[in-house]
Amino acid sequence: MFEEPITDSNFLMYAIKHYQNPECCDMEEFNEDINRIKYIKRLLRRYHKTKELRERLILNHIIILGNLFTPKVTSRILMFKLEKELHIYLKTFLVFLEFIPEDGIMDEVPLDNKIIMKLRSL
Repeated sequence: MFEEPITDSNFLMYAIKHYQNPECCDMEEFNEDINRIKYIKRLLRRYHKTKELRERLILNHIIILGNLFTPKVTSRILMFKLEKELHIYLKTFLVFLEFIPEDGIMDEVPLDNKIIMKLRSL
């Protein structure tokens, strides 16, 4: 099944369409869940700049998003929202969680060896 690419103009509708939280009662709660993307971005940027890795926190945020949107949708959303320079770190976490979509969108992105070693020690 072909999915339309995510753009700035359709991102919110895409996220709402795929949101699967039966306990969500308002837009504020939805926005709190969407903010997890910002937290992941911030944590990966910190790793990119300082090599300080908060792997458990990153995993927790990605797992929660995966439960709210499905792993495939979570991968697509994160790939869209994060800068390309962070994709190497994101992909490493997604591979570890088996969240990588089979659409080939991340085939050219390598993995980060330091993150691999850190995740293997968990």
